[in-house]
Amino acid sequence: MAKYGMVIDVNKCNGCHNCFLSCRDEYAGNDYLPYSAAQPLHGQYWMQIGEKERGSYPKVKVSYIPLPCLHCGDAPCIAASPNGAVQRRSDGIVLIDPEKALGKKEIVNTCPHRVIFWNEEKNIPQKCTFCAHLLDEGYKEPRCAEACPTGALTFGDLDDPESEVVKVLNTNKTEELQQAYGLKPKVVYIGLPKRFIAGEVVFGNHQGECAEGVKVTLIHDSESKTIETDNYGDFEFEGLTANSSYTIRVEHEGYDSKEMTVQTRLDMNLGEIVLQEEA
Repeated sequence: MAKYGMVIDVNKCNGCHNCFLSCRDEYAGNDYLPYSAAQPLHGQYWMQIGEKERGSYPKVKVSYIPLPCLHCGDAPCIAASPNGAVQRRSDGIVLIDPEKALGKKEIVNTCPHRVIFWNEEKNIPQKCTFCAHLLDEGYKEPRCAEACPTGALTFGDLDDPESEVVKVLNTNKTEELQQAYGLKPKVVYIGLPKRFIAGEVVFGNHQGECAEGVKVTLIHDSESKTIETDNYGDFEFEGLTANSSYTIRVEHEGYDSKEMTVQTRLDMNLGEIVLQEEA
């Protein structure tokens, strides 16, 4: 028996919404009992696309974060449904029974990720099913993964070492969307946006020229990382911890070095850092 899971690579998602549209195409107006009742045309997003903007002009980044049901190993929706209205199959997929869940609106509020929706017309809670009805027919992946043009969604059998999802897990650093919840989700992420520090270096005696190849060192506790500015004089450190203190040291032969301390309460654009010639 397979144990299904998904890896979502935020770095590959361009916000095209193909996953959302394919999900809507599959479920809107279509009953797949006993797996799911038809999704309404409005108000439900079994695959949501969150948009996170970071930084400030001219150093701005936008990340798109797909969010289906995470099919948690410790799913609070199951714990709150003792009558079996929400169940986990042997393959790990969490399903809401359209008949047993009738009238149970309280199930909606059990999910801290807010991926369970209330169908007012049918009087039932609903959510992503990982396209269990298709998997049971022999399909290899749900519609959202099938429709993704960039390969941001990788789905497969977590117990199969040759499956693509296991290969992705073995070659990438992944994390849970909200690890503090402790829900053991079967959907994990690559590249969830963290804090970044960026800036631009210029030489005081060569205004208007790009300061390429300047050493910029990021220091945090006892660790450090050094990079060089690009051909525009720009530098950037990504993947930093929020609300932490970092030291930035900028140095180049023949110029006085500069050092500054930065707090990552927000993403930081340090702007122009001017290096002056040594006296």
